[in-house]
Amino acid sequence: MSTAGDRISGGLREGYAEIGDVRLHYVEAGQGPLVVLLHGFPEFWYGWRQQIEPLAAAGFRVVAPDLRGYNLSSKPDGVKAYDTGQLTGDIRGLIRERGAESALLAGHDWGGSVAWATAMNHPEVVDRLAILNAAHPRKLSQGLHHPGQLRKSWYFFFFDLPELPESVVHADNWHFFRHFLHDARPPFTPEETDRYIEAWSQPGAATGMINYYRSSVRDTHAEEKLRTVEAPTLVIWGQSDRYLGQELAEPLGSDVPNLAGVERIPNASHWVHHDAPERVNQLMVNFFAPALTR
Repeated sequence: MSTAGDRISGGLREGYAEIGDVRLHYVEAGQGPLVVLLHGFPEFWYGWRQQIEPLAAAGFRVVAPDLRGYNLSSKPDGVKAYDTGQLTGDIRGLIRERGAESALLAGHDWGGSVAWATAMNHPEVVDRLAILNAAHPRKLSQGLHHPGQLRKSWYFFFFDLPELPESVVHADNWHFFRHFLHDARPPFTPEETDRYIEAWSQPGAATGMINYYRSSVRDTHAEEKLRTVEAPTLVIWGQSDRYLGQELAEPLGSDVPNLAGVERIPNASHWVHHDAPERVNQLMVNFFAPALTR
């Protein structure tokens, strides 16, 4: 099904997955081993626009959902609806709803955090894990104890305020959200920015997106919930990330014993898959390639 609010190009299929009480919108392309791409903040499935078709062309079936709270997916009320258990349950459910027992999972930013947690909480559904500019939760927690990273992550705590963040992000044609995208190189085009504004403008989306931060900041037992990630894992890191320090890129060996490597991409911003799509695509295709021969 196609909607005016989400223009889908000819090579992509659009659908909705019913996962419990949540309806996840997604786009899909290709045939083969399942790759699930999880977008970050403040994006939606469209953040993977330069990866979906190249991965499909390489022999994979690619599904890129809007996470709950975003764009055309359900936006349940309340901060508790955005805790780690709910978010990872969505991904497990999506993989099964798409007819697979397990998948190759990739995540950027918040999507990377959800991917890390899915590999911990539901290891049976994650064959391989690719992480783009998303610190392992232990490293992020440690980083937030240092003034330098606290300055970079100030908005985590701003978003925890009641009501005010929603007013701020709506102001001046979504200037606050648009500012997050400003360091992308090349810059997002006006047409691309309009697609983001359209997604942010969906009823309830601003609160849904912000509730990820509220839930995270209020979780006082996050480190107790960490589990070893057994899946082979590749980290791809844009070195010019102004939100996450470079020291957060490499997880501890005890947390990720099957780390395949940390590929650092010079001059790429936090939006590494936008800034260096050909390099990112090749890294992902190579890392996921063993699934093609099973």
